[in-house]
Amino acid sequence: MKVCKFGGSSLADAGQVAKVCDIVVADPDRRVIVVSAPGKRDKGDTKVTDLLIACANGKISGGSAREELDAIVARYAEIQEALGVDAGVLDAIRADLEERLATDFGSDERFMDAMKAAGEDNCAKLVAAVLEARGKKARYVSPKDAGMMLSDDYGNATVLPESYDNLANVGDFEGITVFPGFFGYTRDGGIATFPRGGSDITGSILAAAVKADVYENFTDVDSVCAADPSLVSDVAPIPEITYREMRELAYAGFGVLHDEAIIPAVHAGIPICIKNTNSPEAPGTRIVLEREHIPGRAVGVAGSGGFCTISLSKYLMNREVGFGRKLLQIFEEEGISYEHVPSGIDNVSVVIEEAAFGPEAEKHVLERIRGELEVDDVGVERGLALVMIVGEGMHYTVGMAAKATKALAEAGINIEMINQGASEISMMFGVKAEDREKAVKALYAEFFG
Repeated sequence: MKVCKFGGSSLADAGQVAKVCDIVVADPDRRVIVVSAPGKRDKGDTKVTDLLIACANGKISGGSAREELDAIVARYAEIQEALGVDAGVLDAIRADLEERLATDFGSDERFMDAMKAAGEDNCAKLVAAVLEARGKKARYVSPKDAGMMLSDDYGNATVLPESYDNLANVGDFEGITVFPGFFGYTRDGGIATFPRGGSDITGSILAAAVKADVYENFTDVDSVCAADPSLVSDVAPIPEITYREMRELAYAGFGVLHDEAIIPAVHAGIPICIKNTNSPEAPGTRIVLEREHIPGRAVGVAGSGGFCTISLSKYLMNREVGFGRKLLQIFEEEGISYEHVPSGIDNVSVVIEEAAFGPEAEKHVLERIRGELEVDDVGVERGLALVMIVGEGMHYTVGMAAKATKALAEAGINIEMINQGASEISMMFGVKAEDREKAVKALYAEFFG
């Protein structure tokens, strides 16, 4: 059995939805289908999820949000009419959106998640109806009825352990099950969403729960590439990559698969295959537990902006037992997660996402660091990008760091920070955000050129 996830670009309009249905019915093993909300039809278009966010904000600011709601319904109507689906489905979609707008969810964040989830939820109902109109046995399944239980971290939820047992029988249906991605329900009945791109996570969770043979993730590229094709011309495709390599690259900016979507499949030992909705015959990229690799060979390079560092120094910091714990406890108590913590004898830096560290948070955290840790100096540097070179073949290979730093130096890029994990399958470089693209190109040329 295969669990298949289709992204927003695969469901953007009637033509794309028809392709999705062709792919599903072409293989009887594709029995559990996870769908995103319709994405952009062209570069100037707006994703349905963004329309839903605008609709929710319109209501929160005191408006009726009728114009925004009508724009959302029109997107579904375009697909429904073009594919000859009964108009009753569209009536149900409008009623669902109106009910969400009229419901008091108790807080703005709960209301926002309920609205965002409508994109995937209603798309799943529509795709199931399209399959039924083709004479196929298909059903829509609600995450609430199936038992997709999430934490109550609205907008950034994680799956709860009981979900796997709850969802184990989703694949028992004889026909095709269409399941909405991106959201689930909290223990108190609220609707909570994963981070953006979270339909990938839903697909991986379902694949693990039903013990699928493979998790196929359909998107708009033939395969994962060794670097961002928009930055590097004639970039090399990757036929096979390990879970660890993909996790590192996804974290560093590869937009093909959400980095959190890898973990459920890893734990269940299920291979992931990245495929193209517009070219389903292409072999794609397989993500597996182990693969043959050549010593010294990298698999990919990626970079992501939007980070900042909080750097502090204190004489004899290395002699102060518990200093690191107390520092990170400040971030924990302020609800801020960290990415990396490179350190020296008398200094340490904490790398965090810039979006989570606004002016008020910065002021409060720095005051606590100065007061509670009695540091000699502390400051914040914004506008940082993290660039990574990744590959199982880098493990125990002499000279990999030298090649990378040489490439960055020759490109005139100053390295703000270097970090290498204990596994030695990746090296991370902190550079100025404006140097991110140049750094990716320099590293790609050095390791793949």
